[in-house]
Amino acid sequence: ERTISPQQLVHYRDNWYVDAWCHLRNGLRNFSIDAIKECEILADAAKEISQAQIQAEVAAGYGIFSGQDVQWAKLKFTPTRARWVSREEWHPDQKATVGKDGSYVLEVPFSDARELLGDILKHGPEVQVMEPLSLRESVQKAIRQALKKYDSYN
Repeated sequence: ERTISPQQLVHYRDNWYVDAWCHLRNGLRNFSIDAIKECEILADAAKEISQAQIQAEVAAGYGIFSGQDVQWAKLKFTPTRARWVSREEWHPDQKATVGKDGSYVLEVPFSDARELLGDILKHGPEVQVMEPLSLRESVQKAIRQALKKYDSYN
């Protein structure tokens, strides 16, 4: 249960979210509309956040889960996958280079790795996380957990 001050509605990857000031966490948060089971309008006035502050926090990193603590991910895609990934925009501030072997190195800012992790994993062995180490370790952990599900058939 949360008290929020809604700021804006966002349609992202076929889902609706509300960017809102969360009074419990004392900060901007994203709430998935389809996860809201019940709501009521309170008598208290909503806290207003400037559009500049919302954009600075929400647009800083990769994906819908963003924030102020931005890191950069450096991802290296195989030449085979580079054909497709090089045509995609993962973030407006992304940086990219093409290697002599045709590989594609993509750098994107992120502050919350959840969505980025999912996008990395969908490329399987066609991508390698070069930096940061914490993201690389998160990918390794997710792959190990997936492999455990195939160790034996129950």
